[in-house]
Amino acid sequence: MEHTLANFIRALRMADVRISTSETLDAFRTAEITGWRDRTALKEALALTLPKTADEKDAFDACFEQFFRFDDFRSEAADADQARQDESDQDSSSQAGEGEGGAEGQAQGEGGGGDAEELEELIHPGEMSEASSQLGQLLMGGDASRLSMTIANAARDTRLEEIKVFTQKGLFTRRIMEAMGLAELQQELESLGGSSELPDRRLGIELKRRRDGLREQIRDHVERQFLLHADARGDRLREEMLRKVKLSNVEHRNFRHLRMLVQKMAKQLATAHSRRRRVTKRGQLNVPKMLRRNMRHGGEMVELAWKSTKIDRPKVYAICDVSGSMTTYARFMLMLLYSLEEVLPNVRAFAFSSDLGEVTNLFRREDIDDAIALTLKDFGGGSTDYGQAFEDFERLAGRDLDHRSTLIILGDARNNYGQAQTELLRGFRDRSKRVIWLNPEPERAWGSGDSEMRRYQAHVHQANVCNSLLHLERVISGLLRAVS
Repeated sequence: MEHTLANFIRALRMADVRISTSETLDAFRTAEITGWRDRTALKEALALTLPKTADEKDAFDACFEQFFRFDDFRSEAADADQARQDESDQDSSSQAGEGEGGAEGQAQGEGGGGDAEELEELIHPGEMSEASSQLGQLLMGGDASRLSMTIANAARDTRLEEIKVFTQKGLFTRRIMEAMGLAELQQELESLGGSSELPDRRLGIELKRRRDGLREQIRDHVERQFLLHADARGDRLREEMLRKVKLSNVEHRNFRHLRMLVQKMAKQLATAHSRRRRVTKRGQLNVPKMLRRNMRHGGEMVELAWKSTKIDRPKVYAICDVSGSMTTYARFMLMLLYSLEEVLPNVRAFAFSSDLGEVTNLFRREDIDDAIALTLKDFGGGSTDYGQAFEDFERLAGRDLDHRSTLIILGDARNNYGQAQTELLRGFRDRSKRVIWLNPEPERAWGSGDSEMRRYQAHVHQANVCNSLLHLERVISGLLRAVS
């Protein structure tokens, strides 16, 4: 336990909590007195010993909650069972869907009847073999607490607290999976893949899916631990890390650094694209205008006049899902858009969880941070309904969309099995210059469960995974290049 407390103190120092050697010894004596069984008592005792200022107390609270917890590693067993049940409840017409999915399924059916029938047997619910590997049994068991304990123990065994730089994320993710028994699982998958029995092959497909989900969960855990343990004292390293890390993994104590980084990114983007705009306006000499301008100089060509091309400033419409886990993503996209007023002056913002409303005037009237707080307060917390949001947007701004309009939708497309209203989204695409959908979920999760992303993807010009500031910067930079 002394090693655990030493790592916690090291994490506090990385969070700018000043702790001397004598205070470290005091913390060890305090932990000996209070013990480790009562988490609340330990936190209160250490809070009296280590932090000194109000900022340090806030950092201590956030760091303690992050350090002394088991991450909520959600087993995918329940989700898989629900997904299989949903698929079995769909009729053949809904399985065809919209876009490429139905056409591909039809092509497979026409091309080789036996293969199509076998694929149909594999993807539909049915008898499934029992996993034999230890990790396979853990993944199929659906015990989230046991999964959390196993990941935490594997992270400790691989000394995750020694992570130094962000590029080590993949290395430690692999080490943790290997410590959990990845090699044995891979051997089982190879055996199942070569089996001719349908229950074995069904198990192989399900284990691969859950293995990929586990890898994503461990990667998130490594990111959070990196924020606790990495030596981020250098501004350059801190910025590089915050640009790449998934926004949902960033603790509130790091929001101040993120705000500063967003402002810096916005300034760089505005400078680059404002310069390009000025350069594009200089071309051939405008002789008639130059002659008129120099009449006062007796016909001497003193003042030059250049031909110029009027560049229409784009109209940007931003629709942001501000429910639940989308809150952080919406916060920083709105912050970045409204920090680019110099090159994107015509931004209209809309927020929703169920009903959608326009928040443009909030950002014109209030400070950015206050406007975002009011937006989240007024529109967050409801049950997500994309169909209703599209209906509200059509009523509020649909007639204003034209060839200069770019519509950006930020959301995970999880619609709680409501009406998707894809025909409205198709109408937005037909009237706009560009419709861009930004989804923070990994692409392998699009279309799973209550996600309508695969259907929506067929009716937008561009769909991207977007869960970090780096992703946001790339999307906005591409938008500015397109209109410069």
